[in-house]
Amino acid sequence: MGRVEPSQLQAPLGFTRAEDVSPDDERPGLLRARTLPFSVDPEDAFDYRSCTIHDCTDPRATEPGLEQAGFETVDLAGNAPLQAALATIRDDDRITETAATALRASLGGARLHLRGGKALRIEHVAEEGLIHRRAGPNGLDVNPGGMQGANGHTAARTVHADQDVFGTPLKQMMKGAAPQMFRHQTPDARNDEASLFLLNLWIPIQQITRPLVLMDRRTLDPQRHQLRYGLPVTRFLDREEESSVNDIWTFLPDAEQKWFFRSVMGPDQAYVFDTLGEPHGSCMLPGEDALESLYRSLERACEAISAADADALRGAASTDAPELPEATTEAIQAAWREMTGLLGEAASRADEVTSGDAWLHRARAAMDRVVRKSVEMRLVATLVSN
Repeated sequence: MGRVEPSQLQAPLGFTRAEDVSPDDERPGLLRARTLPFSVDPEDAFDYRSCTIHDCTDPRATEPGLEQAGFETVDLAGNAPLQAALATIRDDDRITETAATALRASLGGARLHLRGGKALRIEHVAEEGLIHRRAGPNGLDVNPGGMQGANGHTAARTVHADQDVFGTPLKQMMKGAAPQMFRHQTPDARNDEASLFLLNLWIPIQQITRPLVLMDRRTLDPQRHQLRYGLPVTRFLDREEESSVNDIWTFLPDAEQKWFFRSVMGPDQAYVFDTLGEPHGSCMLPGEDALESLYRSLERACEAISAADADALRGAASTDAPELPEATTEAIQAAWREMTGLLGEAASRADEVTSGDAWLHRARAAMDRVVRKSVEMRLVATLVSN
């Protein structure tokens, strides 16, 4: 196809709509976003803006660091117990209690090395906050059973930050001491002296589509664009009434905000980012609509093979392949080539393909590869010399 891998792309990110923002009565001087019901259609409820996202796998891109920008990529390849637990999750396509225990044990006391001669020593891995996400290309629903505990979560489409240091549940859990203990930045307060961090560790099991996108928070104007938000959590967390609404942050868009992602990322790498204010969310990359169309064609072809219906297979496989945009990632280009090749093979050899299961296995594997799968968890860590 002759495309050149770009160092940056345009992708839509979801923000709070301006009409849903009001002054915050509880903390004068701050802004609050209206709480939306879970049943709301994201396309109608949020303000999607095309943003420039910088690909940190490109040697021309410089990824900011945790202390400066709120996030950093860390190397996990040397943690063999962690990699074994992640392999189990990949094979099971879900987090079991056994895998969760193994994950936490592999990280307890471990060090995550940062650039610049520092490291994060993990002091505690929280019981709450362990999540397995599955997200299909272009918003395709690949979780028919919905959320079930840690499993069945899709990618978060809107820009948010996971916790207000002054809010629920931290104020109940730590009896109001969180702002003194954790390093943080909020629109009305900050603590730059603490060595203790509350962090998210985000690990991709596989990622061709729906990448996590993070902001260099130095480009955020928190007084104007950071919004308090009450997130009801009883749908997916077992909480007492006083802790049934998490105090988190949502955001308004601005042209000065700078966004980063990685187009090539596997379980040997992870993002570590500030739970207490780092803006992040998933996005749909250019070309994901083509992969969704190919996924659906392959799905119909698999159904035809299961029914031993060669004519239905020819029909499913003979549809015109959607084209990719000029600017997209190499990973999406490779997936497109694989999926279109499989459909071409099925169209030309329908009788032979229908009588065997080798093509079926390859097709299902290709479909699975374009589903983003990730694990995330909550850590308490101390910043130390490396």
